[in-house]
Amino acid sequence: MSDLTKRYDFALLFDVQDGNPNGDPDAGNLPRIDAETGMGLVTDVCLKRKVRNYVQLSGKDIFIKEKAVLNTLISNAYEEQKIDLTKDPVDLKDGKKRNKDGTAQGGEVEKGRSYMCSRYYDIRTFGAVMSTGANAGQVRGPIQITFARSVEPVVALEHSITRMAVTTEADAEKQSGDNRTMGRKYTVPYGLYCSHGFVSAHLANQTGFSAEDLKLFWEALQNMFEHDRSAARGMMSTRGLYVFEHSTALGNAPAHKLFERIKVERKPESESPARSFEDYTVTIDESGLDGVTLHKMLC
Repeated sequence: MSDLTKRYDFALLFDVQDGNPNGDPDAGNLPRIDAETGMGLVTDVCLKRKVRNYVQLSGKDIFIKEKAVLNTLISNAYEEQKIDLTKDPVDLKDGKKRNKDGTAQGGEVEKGRSYMCSRYYDIRTFGAVMSTGANAGQVRGPIQITFARSVEPVVALEHSITRMAVTTEADAEKQSGDNRTMGRKYTVPYGLYCSHGFVSAHLANQTGFSAEDLKLFWEALQNMFEHDRSAARGMMSTRGLYVFEHSTALGNAPAHKLFERIKVERKPESESPARSFEDYTVTIDESGLDGVTLHKMLC
């Protein structure tokens, strides 16, 4: 069981300067852009990857990590817990054994599912499909994150770059020793992005996601870019983290109504294309938040 008893909704503001926040492999790694509006996009998967990396650096184990073989991790967990799936027929949809009336009951798969949630931070946080090999069922995570969308349209720039080296002797002979290799690099001059997220106390109770886990999650959102630096990503920073805490698990207001209270607008004196966070103002309507508390964790 989790010690979370309240619902949370949050808005995350972050920006990029002279970098590619999330390349699209289907478009030659160009920055993701909404083709109809020109707004920049960053996927939820990209943001969760950065959270996972930060959590792993903090000392917690994660399931979706670099070079991991997921089915092997599931099988190893089953061996450690001495779980024998052959004696426990299950429903493949949710990994639970069924009574004659169709209701679910605990069993070997449920035992494996619980163990995976307790061992791996990202499973009990974001959920996972663990029925691809030794069936550990499926987990719906208590934290869900939307795509991030830029506040204004962004421009994707293409830069030619030169490497003063080649990879093979054959390439060197073709260039008579000139040894130059041309390439491309794509950047967004500047973009301010906003993503939204949701924390369910009910789903936290199913995965064992705790108040301590939530504290680490807030910490990760504020600091994840500090440990994800690369030349390709330019300068990325978290600019705002606004958390709406409800007084109950069911919540006291619709999430979209709370998010509409946050306004990100250009400063009147900023007429040229935005090139820094200083070109914007963030205002929040805090009136009439009955049963909801706003926490400005970073602003």
